[in-house]
Amino acid sequence: MTALPLERPRLLTVAEFAALPEATDGRYELQEGRVVMSPSPMPEHQLCLQELQYQLRDQLPGHLRTVPEVDVDLGLVPAERPGFVRIPDLVVVTRSGLQRRRHEGGLLRADEVVLAVEILSDGSRRTDRTIKHDEYADAGIPHYWILDIDDRPALTACHRAGEFGYADAPAVTGVFTTDAPFPVRLDLDRLA
Repeated sequence: MTALPLERPRLLTVAEFAALPEATDGRYELQEGRVVMSPSPMPEHQLCLQELQYQLRDQLPGHLRTVPEVDVDLGLVPAERPGFVRIPDLVVVTRSGLQRRRHEGGLLRADEVVLAVEILSDGSRRTDRTIKHDEYADAGIPHYWILDIDDRPALTACHRAGEFGYADAPAVTGVFTTDAPFPVRLDLDRLA
């Protein structure tokens, strides 16, 4: 029997990844130069995302906006190296970051993201809790929320604790309130 040689895919930079055609069959991210795909989210996930945006909308300060499912260049390596692009379920970004992207093109940058949110699903638990947790912290995103909606919705709020990554607060159910990165009150039970 003869084995067929398999061509090893080339690792991509962020610019090469951004130049790929828009995906229609799932969500594609860039992890250390490798294109990784996750299936489209389930309805429960999308309903949670919609309700979260609704609750955040009127509580955001004027200089911030929410954007769902958008490519973010994590900026973890120089531009010529295989890069990192993630699609958080939701980001809170600065209006100036959105204006920069509109005028210059390209992707949103991690330094324009104030908060990244991931909603756990069966295929993303480890990725969201561990890999993205560390990547977002390394990228300097100041706040990261992890929402688990399997049973009663629970939110784990993580914030940058200096050079050591994120400090994770205990998971909260019921009502979540915080002053950072902006004053907000969320009725988590409405996310289910």
